[in-house]
Amino acid sequence: MKNNMVKKLLTLALAGAMTLSLAACGSKSDDSSNDAQQGGDESGKTYKVAIIKQLDHASLDEIANAVAAELDKIAADNNVTIEYDITSGQNDQTILKQLSDQAIADQVDAIIPIATTAAQISALSAEDTKTPVVYAAVSDPEAASLTGIDYVTGTSDALPVEAQLKLIRALQPDAKTIGIVYTTSESNSVYSVGVYQEKAADYGFTIEAVGVTAQSEVTQAVDNLIAKGVDCFSNLTDNNVVGVLGSILEKTNEAKIPVYGSEIEQMKKGCAAGAGLDYVQLGIQTGKMAAKVLTGEATCQDMPYEVIENYSTYINSKSLEQLGITLPDDVAQSAEDVANA
Repeated sequence: MKNNMVKKLLTLALAGAMTLSLAACGSKSDDSSNDAQQGGDESGKTYKVAIIKQLDHASLDEIANAVAAELDKIAADNNVTIEYDITSGQNDQTILKQLSDQAIADQVDAIIPIATTAAQISALSAEDTKTPVVYAAVSDPEAASLTGIDYVTGTSDALPVEAQLKLIRALQPDAKTIGIVYTTSESNSVYSVGVYQEKAADYGFTIEAVGVTAQSEVTQAVDNLIAKGVDCFSNLTDNNVVGVLGSILEKTNEAKIPVYGSEIEQMKKGCAAGAGLDYVQLGIQTGKMAAKVLTGEATCQDMPYEVIENYSTYINSKSLEQLGITLPDDVAQSAEDVANA
């Protein structure tokens, strides 16, 4: 049932290694897991992890790869083996449920779902076994009903909205209206739009937000906002929207309307600028949390979800030049140019 599976195995000088069914966050227990929770020697042990992306696109790929790299590092540092599969649900809830159910059937020691819907479905699959679920990139875990569950924790990618609004005002002093396209069923996007609508007036903006229900509706929504005369777009980490970012940029570039991204990969793809998150760091942070769960250093219940608070200002100088936007000196001094990245 797994799709686009990339299996990676790190093995380091193991003697008598055996696969454990560790439940550091749940109700499963055996002598091995009890030893781990009591700080026993983990050297030579093997853990199985399922990394489930909601869909394939650059941002989620970056997180998955960073999680895997961090697990590799932790395995090497501690003389253990971590076997993991990276799969994609192709933004299909049925496939996501198949993948998470299969992970439970395979008796993995933890599931690491990436993005909100993947996290919600993984938590549902793990309800009976209490298999630990350590999610990544859920903007609003409370709204997604992922808090207060003793076998679930993870990392939030809540956007630095005020920093984005300040950046847009600096680059477009006369701009009045920001367009946002979002998926109505993605709780992270609904949450982010709400923050934009709450904060926009403080910076002299109004928000024109158009909700869509499927990826096929995104470019039409962009056309509608261009026709309404928005001064720019601010892109969220919305999976349907990011999945067709190339098509969006074709339309906005032709109309000479800037698109501001919300994480570094979006600027690399052609967004003009953005107060963006670094999803590599988010993946590393998630991997560290998962490792604590695997080894019994902590349980999910011990670790409330963590918000990645550090962001950077990224620009794409080629896109800015094409759009005729002059970069203020203070922004230029603090921003990282990813045009050639």
